[in-house]
Amino acid sequence: MHDRLWEIVELDFSPDELLHYETLFTIGNGYLGTRGAFEEGYPGDTPVTLVHGVYDHTPGMLVPELVNVPNWLPINIYVDGTPFKLITKTTDFMRPPEGVVLGYRRALNMRRGVLTREVLFRAPSGNIVRLEFERFASLHDIHVLAQRVRITAVDGNAHIRVESAIDADVTNAGVPHYLPEFTLDDRGDTIGVELKTQQSKYIVGVASRLVSPRRIQTGSTEKRPYTVTSFDLAQEDWVVLDKFSSIYTSRDALSPLETAQGKIAEAASVGYEELRARHEAEWAKYWATSDIHIDGDEEAQRALRFTTYHILIPAPRLDERVSIGAKTLSGLGYKGHVFWDTELFCVPPLILTQPKLARNLLMYRYHNLPGARHKAQANGYDGAMYPWESTDTGEETTPQWSDPQPDGTKIRIWTGDSEQHISTDIAYAIEKYWRWTGDDEFLTQYGAEMILDTAVFWGSRVEEKNGRFEISQQIGPDEYHENIDNSVFVNRMVVWHLQTAFAVLDWLKANAPADHQRLVEALKLTPERLALWLDITQRMYLPFDTNEGIHVQFPGFFDMEYIPVPHYTPRIGSVQAMLGHARTIQTQVIKQADVVMLMALLGENIGVPEGFSVREVMLNNWNTYYPRCDHGSSLSPAMHAWTAARLGLIDTAYELFDHAVHIDLHDNKGNVRDGIHAAACGGVWQAIVFGFCGLHIDAAGQPAVDPRLPEHWRSVTFTVYYRGEKQTFTVKNPALVSSS
Repeated sequence: MHDRLWEIVELDFSPDELLHYETLFTIGNGYLGTRGAFEEGYPGDTPVTLVHGVYDHTPGMLVPELVNVPNWLPINIYVDGTPFKLITKTTDFMRPPEGVVLGYRRALNMRRGVLTREVLFRAPSGNIVRLEFERFASLHDIHVLAQRVRITAVDGNAHIRVESAIDADVTNAGVPHYLPEFTLDDRGDTIGVELKTQQSKYIVGVASRLVSPRRIQTGSTEKRPYTVTSFDLAQEDWVVLDKFSSIYTSRDALSPLETAQGKIAEAASVGYEELRARHEAEWAKYWATSDIHIDGDEEAQRALRFTTYHILIPAPRLDERVSIGAKTLSGLGYKGHVFWDTELFCVPPLILTQPKLARNLLMYRYHNLPGARHKAQANGYDGAMYPWESTDTGEETTPQWSDPQPDGTKIRIWTGDSEQHISTDIAYAIEKYWRWTGDDEFLTQYGAEMILDTAVFWGSRVEEKNGRFEISQQIGPDEYHENIDNSVFVNRMVVWHLQTAFAVLDWLKANAPADHQRLVEALKLTPERLALWLDITQRMYLPFDTNEGIHVQFPGFFDMEYIPVPHYTPRIGSVQAMLGHARTIQTQVIKQADVVMLMALLGENIGVPEGFSVREVMLNNWNTYYPRCDHGSSLSPAMHAWTAARLGLIDTAYELFDHAVHIDLHDNKGNVRDGIHAAACGGVWQAIVFGFCGLHIDAAGQPAVDPRLPEHWRSVTFTVYYRGEKQTFTVKNPALVSSS
């Protein structure tokens, strides 16, 4: 198989792009993620490894965050006494005292889940060596991490010294999370460290072994156990060294370090080649259903595989008490917190391609129902009210204030108080999972309870006034407008939520009467409560302008200052960054897909008054809100691409898709250094499958397609599961088919 369309390649090292490529070249296996930092390090680098579920709330910090665990990557190579490090290239005849890099190539092979780097290095002695690095986080055994270094004497006889280490002196961008006490083991041929987090008291154990054809020695400095080996290489001679590492936490084992050391012994006995073969075999299973093949657009093909890769590597395989954070496990952005990004953006692709992984993510929400119920109760409501941001505890962890702005002021963050639509977003993902998988056991034992108890919350949250039902003090997807009343997105999705709750109750009564009775009693679903839900669905206020034939994002929206957003191009930052927070919230500038998001999720079920054409209203909505959208969030372009494709606006849809699929590769938001944009990655998959290909469940209850492909795409082939059956679709471009 040709790997050209499976690789992301860096052909020249630029210090200015160091952190960008660290994020892009993250490797992971559903348990952990390790950024693409160099084995030898580099000034200003961020060698971060994040393990699902290991959060800590350090004193003085506003909220908890995922903890950077000890760095397992360090391998330092000395050539004739000179440490190898990346140096800016100079002319060949120069011999600077620190050596010089003559050639460089780094590549992430997404098909194999392997990161490689090749460097040609000349030491001050004049000897030239070729260094080949390879690493992977095993998808077959999530506690196995493997590295290989091949050193070749290209010109001259070189003396080589290799030091392999574990660096336990780690922080989260300067914030310490471990207690000062630690355990260090440098005896024998396996080194290790064990630390404990300050507040959460998680124990992290990391072990490592260097396998060398030459004799090794072990030792340690403060928080840094190491292994050393040295040898001479004659010209054209070469040597291969393998390093095996393992990470366990107290979430996995009673004695993390001891367990990690045992895993290292097991990995070393299996050997690097076999470990890599098993790892690649697991990746082949993933790609068998997750890959989408585009015929006619190689650049989009490669970029799409990149976004799919970054959905797959943070998705927990064996743990249903953790979830995918907004920045995956690829960076410290958003502190590893879990948002709606998971349920509306990452979960849908997994439902259709990796349903077991989707189930794990939904179970995270089930296990955290107590936190959702606690938040509802604390705010004076019934039922379950999911937090906008959550961690391992399931409690609300949204900070109330921003970091200081350039002028020293802080901005009040209202999302934890008012962005309540996340409860319905979770219900939406649960219903989609059940509809596509037919997993009745999940619905009866877990999913129904979440859908129903969040419906209980909405029944207590909705307000009856003005002869109708309204919802005040909300933040819809458009986060530029805070604490507004009657967001059409929120109100319509609540109606959908309550209608879905009725459908679930009807199904339970007919198919699982004992579970129906159990949930009715446990959640106090009295006739009075159900009558209220029905009344809400019939009398909910959905703002609509009959003169313009559009849904109104919220009453008063069009009374604010109009800003011609399309005029603010070209730009890298948001319009909000140009106008300032205080002014932006008083304008019609929209942060991200809001009414457009509603159209993507509900399609023709968006709801329009009698006498109006659904398609006409949707086009009116598009023509109204698309020019006002800032795309201040990375998830916005993909949702717009999805909607534009369904409306037949193919050129615009492709332009938005192209922007979305390259958001991280091209650093379109200027902040990829903080981590991958998980929601954008999931949104891109949906833009293709639901948007361009038009995948849906038809009136006969079967998956069907309705293609509206970009004119240069000949076909798209993708695979999905529907009720346990794997189905592959090849969607051809109608225009090209008819002209051939």
